[in-house]
Amino acid sequence: MQREHARVKGFSRRAALLGGGQALLFSALVGRLYYLQITEADRYTMLAEDNRISLRLLPPPRGRIVDRHGVPIALNQLNYRAVLVSELTPDLGATLSSLENVLPISERERRRILREIRRKRSFVPVTIKENLDWDDVARIEVNAPSLPGVSIEVGQSRYYPFAEAAGHVLGYVAAVSEEEQGADPLLELPGFRIGKNGVEKTYDLALRGKAGSSHIEVDALGRVIRELERDEGQSGQELVLTIDSGLQDYIVHRLEGLSASAVVMDALSGEVLALVSTPGFDPNAFNKGLSEETWRDLVSNSRSPLINKSISGQYAPGSTFKMMVALAALEGGIVTPDQRFFCEGYVELGDSRFHCWKEKGHGSVDMVSALQQSCDVYFYEVARRTGIDRISEMARRFGMGTKLGIDIPSERDGLIPTRDWKLAVIGSSWQLGETLLAGIGQGYVLSTPLQLAVMTARLVNGGVAVEPHVTHDLVDGESALRRPDPAFPDLGISSASLAVVKKGMDAVANTPRGTAFRARINEKGKEMGGKTGTAQVRRISKWERESGVLKNRQRPWEERDHALFVGYAPYQNPRFVVSVVVEHGGGGSKVAAPVGRDILLETQRRIGGEGQTAVAGDEPARRDG
Repeated sequence: MQREHARVKGFSRRAALLGGGQALLFSALVGRLYYLQITEADRYTMLAEDNRISLRLLPPPRGRIVDRHGVPIALNQLNYRAVLVSELTPDLGATLSSLENVLPISERERRRILREIRRKRSFVPVTIKENLDWDDVARIEVNAPSLPGVSIEVGQSRYYPFAEAAGHVLGYVAAVSEEEQGADPLLELPGFRIGKNGVEKTYDLALRGKAGSSHIEVDALGRVIRELERDEGQSGQELVLTIDSGLQDYIVHRLEGLSASAVVMDALSGEVLALVSTPGFDPNAFNKGLSEETWRDLVSNSRSPLINKSISGQYAPGSTFKMMVALAALEGGIVTPDQRFFCEGYVELGDSRFHCWKEKGHGSVDMVSALQQSCDVYFYEVARRTGIDRISEMARRFGMGTKLGIDIPSERDGLIPTRDWKLAVIGSSWQLGETLLAGIGQGYVLSTPLQLAVMTARLVNGGVAVEPHVTHDLVDGESALRRPDPAFPDLGISSASLAVVKKGMDAVANTPRGTAFRARINEKGKEMGGKTGTAQVRRISKWERESGVLKNRQRPWEERDHALFVGYAPYQNPRFVVSVVVEHGGGGSKVAAPVGRDILLETQRRIGGEGQTAVAGDEPARRDG
């Protein structure tokens, strides 16, 4: 009996321990459930939502680019593209073959489509072809039953209505390369385009805008079920240029068939009204994707359509540089305006002979008549007396030999040589004969068409250091980020010296012996002044000169002289300046001056009636010396 009681007592203790253990375990389980369902409820709800909802970025519309009058020159248009979802296609090969009967697909495109299908998940759309026209879209929709998995999507694509006329100013957009990938998640979006050149590149961040977002409900494999929420983001800012698209288009047609460049500027504000380089390229082709054949044609073209000659072309300025030599001599007190030198067609230096363009010479000339008739011998002598360092210093004050900071990529420096430059770069001492060549804008001297336009603007606006720019405003919604009014510095050139040089330039176009007289403007109140230039691209040997130098038209194109002209109008109260360079065009007076005349006349007809723009501010102060 006593043994039985002890057994029951022991069983009761074990049962109590077991029950206590179970209660403890149950309490722990309840506590864990409470922690998971109550304390951590928000966290796990969020994790569940993240697993169910996919956040996708939406590319914002790229900001428009408009000209000074508000005319769109870069905008967005609807882009219809055909896409293929491979999981909806029972037989991929058969679908592509059927599609080829509706939409032309090259073998290269077919390989690209198959490569992307292998690389992406089966439910992710793959682009077959972009920029479809309405006929292509209609054919695909009509044949949809035989094209399982193929559909049409609508997006946006950059469009340049002026095509080649504005290509070098605007640049173009294209797909993001691996080297350009950065922290911006927009750059990772398939098909996203960024600015690659021109103002599209300079102002790319402002034009991009801010990405939108789409909250998409997806299944466990990531397939889209429905869109829950959508934020369109913020469009890129609108960019307002100083360019006149009509003038730009006019100049392109005026230079048709030539390898040339032209720059038109407001001499008071620095606004670039036109910046043309021909031949050009169509930026729409870069957006759509160039074929290998088209790319080869562009890069192998001897007239360099991809180079913006207006800011990247470097040319000997020829006689358009003579104004710098004249100012250096006048400001240095080396010569006086009335001092005369006799031109008999050449000067001798040691055993070398330096020729004037006029074989028999110009006779006795002073500074104004030397500019008027572009006498080389006069400027040989003035350059010899003035020295290369004084000439170089004056040229740099007028914007030559250095980048001017225009808001377009790929601007080049040009070259204004000095004694120290030659010693450091070439390793030899400067020679006097090189000073004579520099005196007529040859030898080592190089300039861009933009520098020639800026030089002319600073000459005729009273010696004020205007700076060129092509951008007026960045407009964002209701606010405008305007370029501040300029406060251009005075160059410190006496008005007396500037007046002498300007008088010579007036004589070039408005007196019978002037080299541009045949290209003058006869319209009252719109007359121009200017300076012609002809730059040799190779040295003429003594043997050639004795046997008879071939005319430009008799030489191969690449051996012909460059034709140059710089001008301004109206000549009594200058506002507009132009520089023209025609590669291998021949004589400046015969080829470049007529082009410059037509451009200045068209500029005054189009813009001459406008009031001074907000960018220009007040007329620069003029300095008396």
